[in-house]
Amino acid sequence: MADAPRADLVVAYFSMEIALDSHIPTYSGGLGVLAADTLRSAADREVSMVGVSLAHRHGYFFQRIGPGGEQIEEAVHWSPDDWLDPVDATCAVEIEGRRVAIRAWRREIVGASGARVPVFLLDTDLEANDPADRRLTDALYGGDARYRLCQEVVLGVGGVRLLRALGYAEIRRFHLNEGHSALLALELLREEAPTGGDLRDAAAAVSRRCVFTTHTPVPAGQDQFPRELARRVLGDEAIDRLTGLGCCAETLNLTLVALHLSHYVNGVTRRHGAISRSMFPGYPIGSITNGVHSVTWTSPPFQALYDREIPNWRTDPHRLRYVANVALEDVRRAHAQAKWRLMLEVNERTNAGFDKDVLTLGFARRATAYKRPTLLLHDSRRLGEIAARHGGLQIALAGKAHPDDAEGKRLVQALTRASADGMPGVRIAFLPNYDVEAAQLLTAGVDVWLNTPRPPLEASGTSGMKAAHNGVPSVSTFDGWWVEGCVEGVTGWGIGPQQSEAAATRTDAEDAAELYRVLDERVAPAYADADAWARIMRSTIAVNASFFNTHRMVDEYVRFAYLGLGNGEHEPTPGSA
Repeated sequence: MADAPRADLVVAYFSMEIALDSHIPTYSGGLGVLAADTLRSAADREVSMVGVSLAHRHGYFFQRIGPGGEQIEEAVHWSPDDWLDPVDATCAVEIEGRRVAIRAWRREIVGASGARVPVFLLDTDLEANDPADRRLTDALYGGDARYRLCQEVVLGVGGVRLLRALGYAEIRRFHLNEGHSALLALELLREEAPTGGDLRDAAAAVSRRCVFTTHTPVPAGQDQFPRELARRVLGDEAIDRLTGLGCCAETLNLTLVALHLSHYVNGVTRRHGAISRSMFPGYPIGSITNGVHSVTWTSPPFQALYDREIPNWRTDPHRLRYVANVALEDVRRAHAQAKWRLMLEVNERTNAGFDKDVLTLGFARRATAYKRPTLLLHDSRRLGEIAARHGGLQIALAGKAHPDDAEGKRLVQALTRASADGMPGVRIAFLPNYDVEAAQLLTAGVDVWLNTPRPPLEASGTSGMKAAHNGVPSVSTFDGWWVEGCVEGVTGWGIGPQQSEAAATRTDAEDAAELYRVLDERVAPAYADADAWARIMRSTIAVNASFFNTHRMVDEYVRFAYLGLGNGEHEPTPGSA
């Protein structure tokens, strides 16, 4: 394990969403959960870091399911002052030539040794602002292009100014968690050259202080805005500067802004790093594979087991490799307790009649086409045959579709209808309004975690890492983290070819057929052998949980991104060891 990171390092971590608490709806899914896990590990590792995001007074949305199985979105109703502390300092930004005042709320993340990482959530709901501007920090990923760009001004430009108002004069690194926060670099440019000066020299100075993590190869994840809209929102001077740097032609591409003005850029798995280099040739893009915060995502039964058998695992999750020496019966007992808790919750919420003795599969993530949430249901006859042959199947499902994603909403409806209709030998339950609490229950309580993205569109995925901390193996296509995490029959099972080019040409029918074959011939027989299954659970923890955690990830960011001691391309991972 690496030595503890430098305690005097000051890093400002900007993210459009951060999942601080299940009751604080300032996140939509994986990006926000990763951001919170990063900050938790920074606190545990005593890295001097602050987080910056938006208050999102209406959240992402609250998901209800209508009578026809359709997704219904409602604004989330919560009070920031119930969960956050107000901050006295304020600042202002210019949007469309107007002054927009910004205040902030504070939440502290306390690490294992008592170190604290403050997180500031920016809020424009102030009486001094125009009524429309008061709503700019309401909806996460809501509104039109103008609304989104205005939000990104508040996050990027406003975030830097708020930190300055709070007294953070010396910040060594600014970490852009996805391109949503790229406009912070514009504010740093203004600080470097407020009234002219050499733009190239100023850009070089800004680049030395910025780190950019890109999270998706999907075009929707690359924020772009028409040039005239950007000029109207940001003003002539800002657009002229960005144009001079080659970041704004017919459109303002915030991914290009972040790439151009960051000294270190990384993808979130090895494969994603390679894909990002092909998408943006000429930019040196490394990779730091994602992780999850081990304590947050380990269920109480497994926490108790680790506390007893593996001292100091909470501060050094790499020690989870010693689970290999834990008795199989202890692993079995911990999982049975986590599974029983999930069974109670599913049955109470859905009346699905789940049984703790039946092989249970879990699939929960953002509902969008490339993640293929209905792949498991592709052939109901085949699925029913597998259930009949192996004593039944249970499938726990959850996920939200973005309100503007018509195909994603259709997929949610297909899942909920399958839950209502059922099929012989297969019980299906859909849990509405997927959030952090539901994710903790699901990733710990199912027997197998499913992941079926269409390669190469999944940059990482982290839900399977959460499951691994609870001894739950994955069945997944070879994309994102699973390329590194799959040790066949040891940490789970793969679907399809490992080469992304070959995997990208396969049809849904081909992948579904192989999924059924793996469940029928590999997974279900192993599950029927109690000792064999316990060995798989134990090796899943020892191999994958010990590596795919944010303590290791944060250490790599400190070494490679913040201190510049490499590029992050040569770290060993379980599947390549």
